[in-house]
Amino acid sequence: MTRHVPAHAGPRAAILILLAVLMVATRSHLPALLTHLGPTPDASWAVFFMGGFYLRSWSRWAFPVFMALAVGVDYAVITGQGMDFWAHYCVSAAYWCLVPAYLALWLGGSLTARLSLTQSDNRTLATACASLLVSVAVCHLISQGSFYWISDSVVQPTVAGWWKNYSDWFLPFLRSTAIYVGLGVIVHVGVQQVVRLATPRSRNAG
Repeated sequence: MTRHVPAHAGPRAAILILLAVLMVATRSHLPALLTHLGPTPDASWAVFFMGGFYLRSWSRWAFPVFMALAVGVDYAVITGQGMDFWAHYCVSAAYWCLVPAYLALWLGGSLTARLSLTQSDNRTLATACASLLVSVAVCHLISQGSFYWISDSVVQPTVAGWWKNYSDWFLPFLRSTAIYVGLGVIVHVGVQQVVRLATPRSRNAG
């Protein structure tokens, strides 16, 4: 991610829509349903991180919207399989800990955006990598820890069992989130290059 954050409502609105579509598609595993291939990794964690980066000035309402969208997708998927949403094993008291877990990702993206205003491109990229790592670690700590200790899915929770579960799943979650964020960086840089190349032509044409 570079230091140029979209400044106008138009680009931010387009990014909001794209991130929402990405989360709905991957959280519901829509591509797998349409192509009959394996499940697509959930991009929700990356969406919240990138949402914090690009929609920082809209955080007051944008984060609740994405949070409601995530819950809505879960509800649609679970009830669509003929199951009671509230009786599903994933929807325990720990389910609501996803709010602070996803907020950690959003804040990580927001912090990266704020710091990028005064940093070079290389330093911004390094900041984004560090922020993503910490954000994913905190998100995983809250979401996995709450599920392990609060839900009824683990009969006899132990510290050793929790740590093994945390460490076993941390790298897969970090990898999938980093891949989506990395693709976002590539798209971001590509769009910037197109704009930079097109701007002089527009001025010359005028």
